Amino acid sequence: MAEVHQLILTHGLEQAKAQTADRLERQCVETAFAVLSDEDQRVGIMHAGFAMTALPHKAANDRVWIRQGGSVRLRVESGVDAEDRSVGLPFGAIARMILLYLQTEAVKTRSREVELGRSMNHWLGTMGVDNGGKTYRLVREQSKRLSLCRLTFYRVMDEATLVTNGSFVRDAILPTKEDDQMRLWRETVRLDEGFYQSLLDHPLPLREAAIRQIGHRSVAIDIYIWLAYRLHRLTKPISISWGALHDQFGGGFQQVRQFRAKFREPLALALAAYPEAVVEVDERGVRLHPSAPPVPERQIAGVTRVRI
Repeated sequence: MAEVHQLILTHGLEQAKAQTADRLERQCVETAFAVLSDEDQRVGIMHAGFAMTALPHKAANDRVWIRQGGSVRLRVESGVDAEDRSVGLPFGAIARMILLYLQTEAVKTRSREVELGRSMNHWLGTMGVDNGGKTYRLVREQSKRLSLCRLTFYRVMDEATLVTNGSFVRDAILPTKEDDQMRLWRETVRLDEGFYQSLLDHPLPLREAAIRQIGHRSVAIDIYIWLAYRLHRLTKPISISWGALHDQFGGGFQQVRQFRAKFREPLALALAAYPEAVVEVDERGVRLHPSAPPVPERQIAGVTRVRI
């Protein structure tokens, strides 16, 4: 994927697009150009635990979701509404975008209180999320699921297992009517104290421009977050097998070969959004090389602790 970035830098966007052979290659060129030409350099923050685990990608009937990456295991349980009905697990790209907003604002302001209202509405717009019609209903639904679900992070070590129980949101006001839009957007939410403190201890800086370009693909978002965490911490190249990748990213795929065929496209998009990444793909899996982080240290003074 480094060739795409070099091609753009050498010959420009139009010539790079002229050399593409299919839709995916064109998307990768456009994604790479948007990140390379980003002048705002805005930084988003995600809990580093989501570099090793992730939410579901699609709607599921299950009330519990469990994923494991390395020594980190995430358990998410659907919440219930006032009538004790399951509201379902948060899923997909919209849930991830809302979480990115909540976490970025909390770290930036050093406050558990995060405004939804116009601020979130505006931010989603700048990130390419249309706030009208069907998308608005998805945003509202995912906000409700995120507000009510319960989550547990496990860090499994040889001598002990560290457990963090909690939720994303401690206090929230949920709309009760289908057309009750302003009530949702005028209120604030308060992040769960345990989650907020863990976020301050384990923040992972990301490029908002990168997330904006791949924000419609939840798997690509997860891969980008994973690479942003892993690559700059490496001291030497490591290989990750297709089986291990399936364990972490392959929710919904019964067989590794099915997952492998579908994984290459979001991986290509994630790499296009991360110019500094040095990653090779072969028959056995992927090989990760030590790489610069997507956000330079000089941009994240005060957001430097990324321990998990």
